[in-house]
Amino acid sequence: MGLKTKYQYTYFLYPFIVKESKYNKYILKMLRNKDVSLKMFEKEKDLKIYQYFLPKVNEFMFSSFSFSKTKIRKLDELPDDTKAAILCEYPCVIFDYNLKKDPQGKVQENSIFFKIPKMEIICFNTGICFLAMKTNIDGNYDFGDVLNFNYKFKNIPKGELAMGGSNIHLQTDVFTDMSRLSEFASNITGSKVETLKLDIDTQKFLTYSYLCIDQQSWGGQSEFENIEQSYIKYSNFLRFDNNKILNYNDENSFEKWKYAKISVDKEGVSLFASDADMNNYTILPHDFEGVYLYTYILNLYKKIYLKKLEAEFRKGQHIKKTRRKFIEFSKKLWVQEVTDDEVGTWINQKLMKVLEIDRLYIELKNQYDVLYKNMHIELNFKVMVGLIILLIFTILIQIISFTKCF
Repeated sequence: MGLKTKYQYTYFLYPFIVKESKYNKYILKMLRNKDVSLKMFEKEKDLKIYQYFLPKVNEFMFSSFSFSKTKIRKLDELPDDTKAAILCEYPCVIFDYNLKKDPQGKVQENSIFFKIPKMEIICFNTGICFLAMKTNIDGNYDFGDVLNFNYKFKNIPKGELAMGGSNIHLQTDVFTDMSRLSEFASNITGSKVETLKLDIDTQKFLTYSYLCIDQQSWGGQSEFENIEQSYIKYSNFLRFDNNKILNYNDENSFEKWKYAKISVDKEGVSLFASDADMNNYTILPHDFEGVYLYTYILNLYKKIYLKKLEAEFRKGQHIKKTRRKFIEFSKKLWVQEVTDDEVGTWINQKLMKVLEIDRLYIELKNQYDVLYKNMHIELNFKVMVGLIILLIFTILIQIISFTKCF
C-alpha cells in the first residue's frame, strides 16, 4: 500500500549575485516593478520571527523591526530612487512578488498541477540575493507525485531537454508552460556572470520541502522501518521510480521529534513527518517555512559571502578593503549566535557542518593571515631599504659638509 500524504509544500530557492556597483540599480528595478512590494516586518505581526532570532541577527536580516509607523510612512512617500539609496544602506531587504494567475485547463494524463502561493526576493547589500518560491501540489496527490514534482521542478533551470523523467509534466495556474517560469526567473535574477564566478550551480534550484503523511503509514503500530526507503528517496530529492540504494543516516533525526525527521544536504533541506504527532500538522509546518527557512537562507548567505571574499583575496586587489569586509563579517555574523531556540540551534549547527561554512571561514582566515604577513614583510623590507637610503644620504651630506670645512 502506498503512503497516504496529508499536507505538503516545497520552497525552491535560487541564489544569484548582483554586482555590488549595480546593487542600487537592482533595488530600484524591484521598487519600480508594480508586481513587487517591499516586505516590512512588524513585531506584532511577525512575533515568531522576532522572538526566534537573537537581536543582532534581527538587526541584520529584518531591519524593519526597528522602524516606527511614521518612518515606514515617510519611506513609502519618498521617490523610488531616494528610497532605493536608503534601502541599500541596510544589510538585507526582502520583497514579495505578487504573481498574476494565467488560468488554464488541467491536463489529466501524466500531469502534476501545482500552485505558487508565495514568492520572495531576499537581497543582501553585498549583492548576494535569493529567489524563493513556495509551491503546493493541487488536488488529490500521492507520495509518488511529491517525489516526481520535487525532482522535476528543481531541475527546471537546466531546461526541458536536459531533464530526466520526460513523462512527468508540470502545470500551474500562473504560467502556461514551464519555459515561461524559467524565463520569469531569469528576468528576476538577471545575468549569471557574477554567480558563475563564484562557482555556484545555476542548473538547479535548491529544495526546501515539507511533507506530512498519515499515521497509518508511520505511527502507533506502523514502524518507521516500513517506510525507510520512501524517506530516503524523499530526503535525497529522487524520482519515485529511482531504484538507487542508499543507506539511512540517523544523524538527521532530532532526538526530541518522535514522528519527524529532518535531512540536510548540499542540495537542500527536507522535513518528513507523520500526523501521529499533532505538532507536525499544527506548529511545525509554520515554523519550518518561517524561522527555519530564514535560518537556511542566512547560512547559504554566509557560505556564498565567504566564497565571494575568497575570490577577492585571490585577485590580490584592494586587499585592505577586502580585509575590512572580512573583519566586519566576523564581528556582525560569525561570532553572533543565531537563536536560543533548541531546534533552531540544532538546525543551524547541522547547516554549518553540511555547507562546510566552518571550513571555508578557516581557509579564508589562513589565506588572509599569510597574505597579511607577507604584506607586512614586504612593507618592513621597503621601510628598511628606505631607512638605509636615508642613512646613506645623511652620511654623504655630512661627508660633503666636512670636506668643505677644509
